[in-house]
Amino acid sequence: MAERGGILAPLRVREFRALWFAELLSVAGDQLARVALAVLVFDRTDSALLTALTYALTFVPSVLGGFLLAGLADRFPRRAVLVVTDFLRAGIALLMAVPGLPLPVLWACIALLSVASGPVKAASMALLPQVVPGEGYAQALALRQVTGQSAQLAGFAGGGALLVVLEPHLALGLNALTFLISAIVVRFGVRHREAAASGSEAAEGSGGTDRRKLATLYALVSLVGLYVVPEGLAAPYADGLGAVAVAVGLLLAADPLGSAVGAWLVARFRVPSSPAIAAGLAAAGGVPLVVCGLAPGLALSILCWAASGVFSTAYLLQTQKMVVEAVPDHRLGTVMGRMATVLYCSQGVAVLLAGLAADAAGPVRVIAAAGALSVLLAAAIGFGSGRVRPRRGGGPEFTAHQSLLPMAGTSSQRMDCRDASALSMKV
Repeated sequence: MAERGGILAPLRVREFRALWFAELLSVAGDQLARVALAVLVFDRTDSALLTALTYALTFVPSVLGGFLLAGLADRFPRRAVLVVTDFLRAGIALLMAVPGLPLPVLWACIALLSVASGPVKAASMALLPQVVPGEGYAQALALRQVTGQSAQLAGFAGGGALLVVLEPHLALGLNALTFLISAIVVRFGVRHREAAASGSEAAEGSGGTDRRKLATLYALVSLVGLYVVPEGLAAPYADGLGAVAVAVGLLLAADPLGSAVGAWLVARFRVPSSPAIAAGLAAAGGVPLVVCGLAPGLALSILCWAASGVFSTAYLLQTQKMVVEAVPDHRLGTVMGRMATVLYCSQGVAVLLAGLAADAAGPVRVIAAAGALSVLLAAAIGFGSGRVRPRRGGGPEFTAHQSLLPMAGTSSQRMDCRDASALSMKV
């Protein structure tokens, strides 16, 4: 049974509406900016290499921000982190819109924007279980997953259309405006809460968090890269099937479609949160990719990629729920931000290695191997989590049939990514 209202139920919460709308604005603005920057740099340099470098700068420095700055979401009030950072990002984005800005300065601005996304993601994800507590949090995660990916698609498509009639500098100015509006919406739509971590708590490090629990959750999150391997190899895979160019678009659309369905199913049905169940869903997400090793044709391949998206998103949302259940609030922002970064890095590394392997073994075999590896690793994680027993005199540990902590007034967390954030909630 799901809570009344289904996936749209969180929209009844005023604070969630503010966070949700602000995030959609930022995501759409980011995608618009990426299109504008690609056009701007290529027009000025006529260099594919410099254009690719510019695009990479919109992602790569966020790894640094995620690991080093995520703790700001615990040390300072989370609303303040969101508002101040968005005002800073609005100023940086506005500077990028200045015509004739030297490319080194432009690249420095892009890198700063990317770094700033780390504390923003951490603060937003840590706020969400406070804004929508209990079982409603799973619905909030699912809604963010669906609408976040839609915002990315709209930002890319709308960005291409807008640049037909707008100069790239004006498009970059619009991106600055989205940050400004986001800051205002959060400032007046989300209530103030004190900083989660006091100085003493921050100095204590883990603050009561069980490292074995976190290790299992980090391991589950790191598997996400294997499920995005097909997206990185979509073009050569379609060519190997003898399909026309439009097939690439259909294949790339399959995973986001499956992801949306998986998010809806998580919101619709109350699946117990446990490492064993999450690992089982993760393993199920790899099986359809193994089938691709048979080169089953375009239609079945699309179904397989969509099915993989269903299960991989479902397990990732379950994993995020367990993080919130397992991590004390004064560490939540730090852990969420770093876990989002791990998710993001896993995707980049997996796609890079898959591309290298595909040159030697072919995309069909590499995709099947990624699926098989995800099944084996997920099974190992599930088996390992089921063997952890309660410590004498301590709190509950993982078993094969229980969640990390009892479901209380708070639920779970999310890494954006399958978003985008990066993560698309794949980021």
